[in-house]
Amino acid sequence: MITKAIIPMAELGTKMLPETKSIPMEMLPIVDKPLIQYIVNEAVLAGIKEIVLVAHYSKNAVENHFDKSFELESELKKRVKRQQLEEIQSICPPDISIMYVRQGKTRGLAHAISKAKPLVRGEPFAIILPDVLINQFKCDMRTDNLKEMIDRFNETGRNQIMVQPVPLSNISAYGVIDTGKDFRDKYFDGSIFNEKAYQESQEKSIPIENLVEKPEADAAPGNLAIVGRYVVSDKIWDYLENTPPGAGNEIQFTDTLRLMNRDYPMDAVLIKGDSFDCGSQLGYMKAFIEYALRSRRFGTDMAEFIRKSGRI
Repeated sequence: MITKAIIPMAELGTKMLPETKSIPMEMLPIVDKPLIQYIVNEAVLAGIKEIVLVAHYSKNAVENHFDKSFELESELKKRVKRQQLEEIQSICPPDISIMYVRQGKTRGLAHAISKAKPLVRGEPFAIILPDVLINQFKCDMRTDNLKEMIDRFNETGRNQIMVQPVPLSNISAYGVIDTGKDFRDKYFDGSIFNEKAYQESQEKSIPIENLVEKPEADAAPGNLAIVGRYVVSDKIWDYLENTPPGAGNEIQFTDTLRLMNRDYPMDAVLIKGDSFDCGSQLGYMKAFIEYALRSRRFGTDMAEFIRKSGRI
């Protein structure tokens, strides 16, 4: 069983300035919970029991969020605020361990992941990027993307990477997979993935022939972009140690996966639902509105407000 996950959150959130000047990006609220709470909840629902947060020194607020607050809980008990007390106590379930590792200098995603090696080596594990919020409102809510990836890993022994079609105009912001000619001939129209045809085929996974970090549109092998969820074997550590600096002079995880794929072929899993890039201001705003509209507490009032505003 895969019971461990790494959440690398050492990046400084510069795309979200000035919001993130004094507040970690991961602590920005999505309606009534900080973003990182949704990410940890996703891991827990997938069966993860041990979570390693790789953090920059400026992100102590995240550590405090998952720690117990005896003073606050005592005050809520005195005021008989039972619902709020239960919400606070459920932030970190008692059977979940959350550990912290400092990255120090930010040198890219692969470097951040490598810092967690002492806590997870010897076992396969999941990697969850905290700026990607998976929205399953548009699909069967009983389907959990991360759990499906873990199940596929257990079934095949092959590393799993989540992908999503994105417009070619945005492809240079992503790591991109190359599926190889046979798959492209079946499911691509030029450079565009035919999602409908693939879903009708009922295939469960997509082969990965190569991976490319942030290609320009005219050089991209397609429009299937990596969206921040991975399940990998313990063999990844050797490749992390031998990944040279790449795009932006940082140690890119896509480059690590490309090296590993030569020896240990991996598969892509097509996302169910869609995702929000909460590391960008527009993506964050879209996520907030979507989750507000779906909220049991605020959804009706939010929808009415938008309808009456006359702005759309």
